[in-house]
Amino acid sequence: MTTIFAGFIGGWELVLILAVVLILFGAKKLPELARGLGQGIKEFKKASTDITSELHRSLEEPVSPPPPPQRQVPQRPEPVANAGTEPHKTDSSPKA
Repeated sequence: MTTIFAGFIGGWELVLILAVVLILFGAKKLPELARGLGQGIKEFKKASTDITSELHRSLEEPVSPPPPPQRQVPQRPEPVANAGTEPHKTDSSPKA
């Protein structure tokens, strides 16, 4: 145990915690719980080392500048067939 927990958990407290766990889960489930806890800790350590190594690897890679943005040329609209061939009619009659 670490020195932080040394002041809080002593020998009798640890025995009491183990007794409560044994009463709650039973003797048959205790090995399964310990195995699951061990696998969880193992996966956590593996994930943390993977993340740490990925972080170190990304920091060591040289950073290349991003490519310059492509200049987009606006496209002209296609001419509409018969555009402007028909005369525009206006109603010029006076309204009463």
